[in-house]
Amino acid sequence: MNGFPGAVWRTSSRSNDQGLCIEVADNLIDTVGLVGVRDSKDVSGPALAVSPPGWAAFVAAVRSGQFGG
Repeated sequence: MNGFPGAVWRTSSRSNDQGLCIEVADNLIDTVGLVGVRDSKDVSGPALAVSPPGWAAFVAAVRSGQFGG
């Protein structure tokens, strides 16, 4: 994520090789209090800065199937 030096981006171990992934930089929580989220196909493009509680709520919603699929 531009503007967040030290971001370490990772892709889920459950992602596939179809290019439909996001990358997450959760190592920023301790330094800037945010979770970075970006499109793995456009790593130099825009990224979202999400609060840790917001990210946790999103992950919980995905795991519980609230978004279908």
